Amino acid sequence: MDRIRPILWVIVVFFLLFSPAKTEDQSVIQALVVFMDKLGPGSMQTTPGWGWNTSSDPCTSKWVGVTCDKNNVSVKKIVLEKLNLTGNLDFESVCKVSNLLVLSVSFNNITGNLQQEVANCKRLTHLYLSGNRFSGGLPDSITDLPNVKRIVVSNNGFTGQLPDFSRLTSLLTFFAQNNQFTGPVPRFNYRQLEGFSVANNDLSGPIPDDTGRFDANSFVGNPQLCGKELAVQCPVKPSKKKSKLRDVLLYSGYAVLAGIVVVLIAIIACKKTKKRPGVKIRSHVKNGSDSGRSSGSKNSRTRSEFSTTSVESGGVSSSMVVLSSPVVNGLKFEDLLRAPAELIGRGKHGSLYKVRPDNGVPVVVKRIKDWKISRDEFKKRLQKIVEVKHPNVLPVLAYYSSKQEKLLVYEFQQNGSLFRLLHGSQNGQIFGWGSRLSLASSIAGALTFMHHELQADSIPHGNFKSTNILFNNNMEPCLSEYGLMSTYNHDPNPDHDPTNVQTTNTFESDVHAFGVVLLELLTGKPVQDNGSGLAKWVTSVVKEEWTVEVFDKALIVEGASEERMVVLLQVALKCMNNSTPPAMAEVAAMISSLKEEDERSMTSSDP
Repeated sequence: MDRIRPILWVIVVFFLLFSPAKTEDQSVIQALVVFMDKLGPGSMQTTPGWGWNTSSDPCTSKWVGVTCDKNNVSVKKIVLEKLNLTGNLDFESVCKVSNLLVLSVSFNNITGNLQQEVANCKRLTHLYLSGNRFSGGLPDSITDLPNVKRIVVSNNGFTGQLPDFSRLTSLLTFFAQNNQFTGPVPRFNYRQLEGFSVANNDLSGPIPDDTGRFDANSFVGNPQLCGKELAVQCPVKPSKKKSKLRDVLLYSGYAVLAGIVVVLIAIIACKKTKKRPGVKIRSHVKNGSDSGRSSGSKNSRTRSEFSTTSVESGGVSSSMVVLSSPVVNGLKFEDLLRAPAELIGRGKHGSLYKVRPDNGVPVVVKRIKDWKISRDEFKKRLQKIVEVKHPNVLPVLAYYSSKQEKLLVYEFQQNGSLFRLLHGSQNGQIFGWGSRLSLASSIAGALTFMHHELQADSIPHGNFKSTNILFNNNMEPCLSEYGLMSTYNHDPNPDHDPTNVQTTNTFESDVHAFGVVLLELLTGKPVQDNGSGLAKWVTSVVKEEWTVEVFDKALIVEGASEERMVVLLQVALKCMNNSTPPAMAEVAAMISSLKEEDERSMTSSDP
């Protein structure tokens, strides 16, 4: 007996060391077994290695359709496709798998409704339910999935109205064709979607205006849908034929008052004209909107007008300065003001006009209204910026300043902006990894140079974004509108209103904005706010170790180095760290080093 006891201990130890351990919690395993039982696997349970029982572990025993993380600790994916499952989908059970990212039960015969408990799968990124016999409506709780990227519910029997998906900032794909959905097409972040279809349902009403990127194939088979992408056009809403008497009298009073004001202004203008000649610019607005003072009549041709006076004979007044440049060689400011102008953009800081003077090159006039900065301060700022030249900073050709408004003139860049290249039509242009990295390096260098040269006067860019990065004729990037919207951190003039002094636009804000542009370059996604939403999404994906999902598909297809893209992504996130942001010089050095490494790699790989 004494001899047998040591042998028994060896057997026990061997069993403890080498028997398969259960890595998932027992309650999770039990929930998964319940989940499978409700799916009705039938004869599939006799499949060798089927698993799905409480006496084994989903990771170490490798249950059919289950994929775990690289350490075989927790379940990440459940893919049960084409298994002739005939039961119901139990989200209450399966969502107890806390790290579940992918759930697919496509191409089975699953019936019943979707449960509200789908929202409990907080980390779920991919949900595939197509090719089953689901019925009822999609629960509103499906829009509470914070990380979901792909939702595919096509080829089922779903009914009712689709929920509002506009809250899902990470959603890239939504396919719901071949169902029986009714009601209007819901709201999505359409500009972000890569794939979308609600074809062959019973939807009605107009398709959303911002779905122009999806053609009719995404909406066909809905006879009551209308829109510019479809054969059925939406009816124009009839205007009211009659107004209430009170409104008529009210607007008539406004019209009379406006007429009196116009007459007074005309009398004053005539008196000034007798003393000095005047010039004006009239802008025929292409889209029919009025960016300046309206004529007051809806039927009259809308135009934008801003004028200047005190033009000296053969030159420019003290309030108007034309800077030396071959672009404006021989051009007088009054010629510029008389030329027709086309409204090409409007933002919260002002409007942009494309102007083509007679026998001259096209230029852009930036009109800024109601900016509380004195004429002398504005002049000093522009003179300082003009003195500090950089090849990647678009120079100001001319400027004008008055109490009411300020005008700046730039050379028109026909190749458009970075925003248009990333999110609009590329017109056959290839904008690959090398070009994006080179652009980031050039712009970082320009910002660093300007920060260093202008730091004594505290003038950051103040409005840095992808729409203000333009391309010249050689497709080289250049910064537009440098220093226009920024404000001093202190006000040296004691007569100024202290409430107008702001401190939000600083060198740190430029660094933060540069990080947002880097995220645009890497993800190919537009920024809807200050970039916080995009940064939050990127951070959440990186934490889940799905970093590759962040990058623009075009870069992945190109075969760009994932390692170097990750490095640039880390630089972007550092820039957006509001507590300890790096200096622009440090950012430029990191990107320059990355660019050199990329170029060495390309050179060494050449045959």
